[in-house]
Amino acid sequence: MVKLKTRSLWFLAAFLFLSTVPTVAEVQHAFSLCEGFLLQGNPPQIPGIVNGRNIQNQNRYKPICQTYNNVRRYLTLYDTRNRIPVFSAYVYRGDNGGARPQGELWKIEPQLEDEKAASKNMVDVEAKKVYQNQAGETDYAAGIQYNRGHFFPSTHAFNQDDKISTFTLTNVAPQITAFNGESWGRMERCVKCVMQRYCADNNGRRQAFVAVGAIPSAEDEKDPNKNKLNGRVNIPSQLWSAFCCFSAESNAWIASAFWGNNVADTRPNQHMRTRTLRELNNNLRIDAFTNSRCPLDTTVTGLYPQFANQRGCDCPT
Repeated sequence: MVKLKTRSLWFLAAFLFLSTVPTVAEVQHAFSLCEGFLLQGNPPQIPGIVNGRNIQNQNRYKPICQTYNNVRRYLTLYDTRNRIPVFSAYVYRGDNGGARPQGELWKIEPQLEDEKAASKNMVDVEAKKVYQNQAGETDYAAGIQYNRGHFFPSTHAFNQDDKISTFTLTNVAPQITAFNGESWGRMERCVKCVMQRYCADNNGRRQAFVAVGAIPSAEDEKDPNKNKLNGRVNIPSQLWSAFCCFSAESNAWIASAFWGNNVADTRPNQHMRTRTLRELNNNLRIDAFTNSRCPLDTTVTGLYPQFANQRGCDCPT
């Protein structure tokens, strides 16, 4: 009897100890579960948020292995306080067909509300439901001048299921319509043409690593809801994008970065400036592809002229 009691006490002590240990390993392993979407498994380095492969505030920033039809499609680091992504990271593999999903059935991530949820797949959003840790349809219905700006755009997705998977509210942030549909959209189309043409190895396998993120607006002390959609969803002050790949044709790694203020374009046919990865780091303090062979001081602007007459590319001339 004494032995049984002793054993019971030992199990109880072990349980209490384990229940008080921070879930550091789980959070750290979350990046590794989806590290295939990160160049060499390294996430973008963002001061105060990501250091190395570690998330510094694991209660606020949640890595999501975006899953649809039981297949992992891309990675998002989500800010549950601002209710927008910090970034989404994906691999461009070409375009295997499929149209933009009709009806745009937006989805949410159940594990953000209940980490013990049985389903790890994104689920269809309930239109009128308000979620504690993520944006809902009600939030975006409140903003007329803003739309859902994709981080992983459906136009960069490989197949139909990949395209559908991008329509989750954890992959978007409020973006000025006259920015998202204008210069930002032109940048996405131009980058796709460059990746489609140049990002392939000696075996013809197309692969480019892409990261897209947001700089959240600072909170206004006098009016905490000033920079928030529906008083809940942070409206980013800036959006950024970067890609890197090996090009067998160029026999070199190629890369470029882009960022812009979340404001309406000021002139017709406006283009975003193509920047280097070093400029992205110097200006926004973001190291998109740390410890990699991606060039820091060159861009792909020299490739743009060949796309001048190619339909749908929209590269600056």
